[in-house]
Amino acid sequence: MIRYSLCCDKAHEFEGWFSESADFDRQKASGYLTCPVCGSADVSKVLMAPAVSTARQKEDTQALAVSVVQKQAFVKLKEAIREIRASSEDVGEKFPEEARKIHYGEAESRGIIGQASPVEVKSLIEEGIEIAPLPVLPDDVN
Repeated sequence: MIRYSLCCDKAHEFEGWFSESADFDRQKASGYLTCPVCGSADVSKVLMAPAVSTARQKEDTQALAVSVVQKQAFVKLKEAIREIRASSEDVGEKFPEEARKIHYGEAESRGIIGQASPVEVKSLIEEGIEIAPLPVLPDDVN
């Protein structure tokens, strides 16, 4: 996994995890890469210093990469995401439509998950519909 520091056009900074460097470009081009704060699709990489380590420093670096507390929090976050997925109806690409129906009382109130474009996300937020991105997290944390 590759971790990039990212920033949107509104100066919100966040991290993104990608299986390879080309994933960033593919996700950005497809519109799937958006700012988790404001939903902006105008996202770019922030200049980062490379992490170069010697064989002797490798164990220390890995030990510092994820503390026990961070690992526990990560496990809890993954568990919460699993629970959200298990207790929500996946409405797929109909997410914006269903979210509006629920918000305006035209459909039964329930937890839903699905996909929405950055433009649709912005529109839902502007209408006062509370939504949040559901992160996809890497399986392995060392």
